[in-house]
Amino acid sequence: MTKETPVRTLLPVPDATGIYTFPDDLDRAHQAWTDGLARRHRAHDHHVLEVTAPHSGQAYYIETRTPAGRPVLVIEPHHDDFALSASGTFLAQPRPLTVVTVFTRSRSVHPALEATYTSVDAVSDLRGREGAAALAPFAARRRLLGHKDAESPYRHYSPAVLDQVTEELCEIAAANPGAELLAPAAVTRHPDHLLTHAAAVRLGCRWFWEDLAFWSTYALASCDCNLFRARTGPTMTPELVDITSTVLDKVTVLRMHGSQMHPARKQYRPIRHAFTTAADLLDRTGTYAERFYRTEPK
Repeated sequence: MTKETPVRTLLPVPDATGIYTFPDDLDRAHQAWTDGLARRHRAHDHHVLEVTAPHSGQAYYIETRTPAGRPVLVIEPHHDDFALSASGTFLAQPRPLTVVTVFTRSRSVHPALEATYTSVDAVSDLRGREGAAALAPFAARRRLLGHKDAESPYRHYSPAVLDQVTEELCEIAAANPGAELLAPAAVTRHPDHLLTHAAAVRLGCRWFWEDLAFWSTYALASCDCNLFRARTGPTMTPELVDITSTVLDKVTVLRMHGSQMHPARKQYRPIRHAFTTAADLLDRTGTYAERFYRTEPK
């Protein structure tokens, strides 16, 4: 079957006037986008994949990707971190991915869902299924390390756990020779992000995503950025990736993580941040972007 050209969907923007209506505007644009892909799926277009959000049971549709180029070993703290901060880039530029999730045991769900998922086992199972659903369009391999995430009130991570995670990641990296490492920059102060970043640096990682989209500290972005700059100084060089062409597919990926971002309409926040980030694109042609950092080899 010949691949169809997708119907163009007008992207909303949270500009001077659209900032007031952006959550609903984005929801409607995404619905129109997924409706068009659903029609292609029903017409047996094998380029369109059906994915189901584990919490809501809602089906969504997204074009499959064909990875190419150098493999990437992604190290994320939690199941949603890659999706929140870097998924738009790899939807636009698919590469072979192996995603390692460090903290996979959790009791963290949106407060509205705490009465439904009441135990570590129930939450961990749900979040594991959410991670699998979100990574399906990337044809990514998954590795789960099984560590328990931090709970508030947060404290600094344990050096012993850092040593253990580093050892586990070294074994995985050795099994993926030639893969480029990618990890969070730890802009957020969450101890799991700081630990994951530190472990990745020990492995020689020099490529990091800006993890400002971490949900619970999103509103503290300015404070986090100030501490991040104080901690890293000029050692990290920022680079932006235009994700305008894939931003609605990124929303579909975020829809898989309903236990964290509830209800679905409120998942506009990481996309609003991508709009703000795009203001720094040098060519000023993109509407949405993700920010990464690179460090020089020592």
